[in-house]
Amino acid sequence: MQTALANNGATLTVGALESLTELNKALGDSLRLQILRLLKSESFGVLELCRILDIRQSALSHHLKILATANLVSTRREGNSIFYRRAFLSDDDLYRDIKESVFDQVDLLLIAKSAEKKISQIQLERAQQSLSFFNKNADKFREKQGLIVAHDDYASVLHDVIDSLGLSDKATVLEVGPGEGLLLTELAAKFRKLIALDNSKEMLEKSRESIGKAKLSGVQFILGDTAVARKQEVSSDLIIFDMVLHHISSPAKTFRDSAALMQKNGSLMIVDLSTHDQDWVRESCGDLWLGFDESDLNHWAQKAGLIPGQSSYLGLRNGFQIQIRVFKKL
Repeated sequence: MQTALANNGATLTVGALESLTELNKALGDSLRLQILRLLKSESFGVLELCRILDIRQSALSHHLKILATANLVSTRREGNSIFYRRAFLSDDDLYRDIKESVFDQVDLLLIAKSAEKKISQIQLERAQQSLSFFNKNADKFREKQGLIVAHDDYASVLHDVIDSLGLSDKATVLEVGPGEGLLLTELAAKFRKLIALDNSKEMLEKSRESIGKAKLSGVQFILGDTAVARKQEVSSDLIIFDMVLHHISSPAKTFRDSAALMQKNGSLMIVDLSTHDQDWVRESCGDLWLGFDESDLNHWAQKAGLIPGQSSYLGLRNGFQIQIRVFKKL
């Protein structure tokens, strides 16, 4: 094997030096550093990044290719679109310390006001797309959701995980996006204090009707998202997103909001699809994201100050996989 410079008894291969050269090249451009800053805790599509940076797609693609070659960014396919995020650094990366240091320094950079405004607009457009779907399909959402998975397919495992948390019946439980209230009704039989949070008035009313029909009480209904809940100073022992996160415009922000809403030693439970390539769910079910990688959820949790807990994975007959993940706030 060809080797090059030796340092403290260790030798670098020619390939390692080439990687270092590619890394230095990637970091030697202010626009590429801006891209890394934008991808701190969010993922964006190519066209979204073009809007934010006011740059042509061909030019942006050139910069993204250089960043990808240096293993500073990675991609995931969302239907016909490619989304970019920062690469997760592995322990066997020779230049992990350099990359971590660069990320830390880049994160100190301020995002231009014009870019922040465009990011907010993009997130708003994503959220409106999802909300519009639910407002139009409130009466048939269970039918559409059933194209992927029915609640009964994973309910017993979900409740086993909830029971394993050891919460008392006096614990405060927040369910985000309760839909027609299937899980909410089951939770109301276990806990005295529940909060149902949904940004769709129509879907929230469906949940209210389900609780009423079951003659249950102790449920507070809030119209809005996690940002609204923070303004109302909601505090909970357990937050549950049951097949909801893939409808949310900014999962990373949702993790940060959730961490702020959790009490010490509280838990965040994410029930969602693993990454898949079934693009038809966008139109049929209003999905914004085609499931999530385990590493994505771990990354967002870490940035929000949460640590991964137990997890469970269920394969479905139609090829989809459900993941039930718990994240703790210490």
